[in-house]
Amino acid sequence: MDRKEIICECFLVSRGEIEDAIREKKLKTVEDVGYVTNAGTGCGGCQGKIQEILDKVNGKK
Repeated sequence: MDRKEIICECFLVSRGEIEDAIREKKLKTVEDVGYVTNAGTGCGGCQGKIQEILDKVNGKK
C-alpha cells in the first residue's frame, strides 16, 4: 500500500499518517483516529477505509 495515498480528502490525511498514529497511540476506533488526525471527521466518507486500516494495523484482517 502507498503510504502517501490520501485517505481523507477533507483534511488531506495520508495512509501513512493514519498508520503511524494507530501504532504510536495504540488507537482502536475510527473515532480515535479522527481525534488524533482529524481523518473521518469532515464528510465521513473515508471512515470505511480508516476501519480497514485499523483492522490491518491491529491484526484483525
